[in-house]
Order: sequence, then C-alpha cells, then structure tokens
Amino acid sequence: MTTAPFPEFVTDLPKADIPFPGVRGWISQAPNHQIIFMEIDPIGEVMPHHHGEQWGIVVEGEMELSIGGIKRRYLPGDSYHIPAGVEHAATFLTRVRVVDVFADVNRYRAKLGSDHDK
Repeated sequence: MTTAPFPEFVTDLPKADIPFPGVRGWISQAPNHQIIFMEIDPIGEVMPHHHGEQWGIVVEGEMELSIGGIKRRYLPGDSYHIPAGVEHAATFLTRVRVVDVFADVNRYRAKLGSDHDK
C-alpha cells in the first residue's frame, strides 16, 4: 500500500502537546470531539491507560493494540474502536500514522507558543 504524507493543510493545524517522545500530532478541534493526526516513531509500548471513547484508523505502518485485554495487530486501512473507560495499550512496531477521533473534546491540548510549528 502506498501512502502520502499528511498534507500541509493538516501539518498547519495546531500541534498537539503529546507527552511521549517520538509522537507528533496535529489537532482538528470541534465543539463535541477532537481529531488528531498522529505520526509515531517505532517507540515500543505505551502502557495501559483509559479515557473517553476513541475511534481510529491506521494510515501507515504496523501496531498492536490491546483493548480490554484483547490484543490484535493493525495494518493500513484497519480501524479500531475503544469504548469509554476501557483499558488499552499500544505497541508501535514501525513508524505509524493514524487518525484518531476522541469523544473527549480536550483529550489533547495545543502546544503553547508553537501552535502551528512543523
């Protein structure tokens, strides 16, 4: 599968303040949800956590998600749904690009002082 990088109109969105090294994201904010376009280096495991409802799709790369104790590998074109409050973890096996939609309006905040830095 061939994929194009996120276009400039996406990378011109406010940068998300994501607390993991090797993870970059751009926020498209709506009144009742938030969309994050993420680029994730092969950083390994993100420990189990939970938050509000999330839906996403893999654009590029390969990752594993454990959702409610069920582990599955995800490839480009695969989508996932994480119900609110369900514990989940991820392992990033390659460089990954995903688009995640969060029901939590403020799941991520824009980086202060560098909203549109690339």
